[in-house]
Parts: sequence; C-alpha cells; structure tokens
Amino acid sequence: MAKDPRLARVRVSGYNKPKRTSNHPTKSHVVVAKEGDKVKTIRFGQQGVKGAGDNPKSDKQKARQKSFKARHAKNIAKGKMSAAYWADKVKW
Repeated sequence: MAKDPRLARVRVSGYNKPKRTSNHPTKSHVVVAKEGDKVKTIRFGQQGVKGAGDNPKSDKQKARQKSFKARHAKNIAKGKMSAAYWADKVKW
C-alpha cells in the first residue's frame, strides 16, 4: 500500500496523530484525520494561545475550559472529522 501524500505534505507520522505547526500563520496544530474511508487534513487551534490543558489548576483556567467546551459542544460531538474535536482533545 502506498503512503498517503497528505501525511508527507503536513509531516505527520500517521492518521489521527496531531502535530504542532510552529510556522503556520494562524493555526497551531494539524492532523490528517481518518474515519472509515474518509480522509481529511484539519488545521486547528489559534496560534499562540494556550488551552487549559488536561488538568487546569486555577479557577480562571477551569472557567476558560468550561466555556470552551460549552461553546463548541455541538462541533466536538461531530467526532474526528471536526477541528473542534481535535482542539478539545489536544489543547483543552
């Protein structure tokens, strides 16, 4: 099986493996998402903005995380083929 050219173009190690993109002007991460037969390159996350991480410590971080998840809940629920899903998984 030939390797997908999309993986090489965005320099990721495989499908559904997100990676930081330090030289992209607006987006902080990229992933080549694969669900069944569908394959899609997704750029997500605002460059230079930190999420709250997996374990937010301060009340302010907890509030930011809660707001993000509430604001994007519908799009996160769409699954692996949405940028919100990956932003939630990687940054928040």
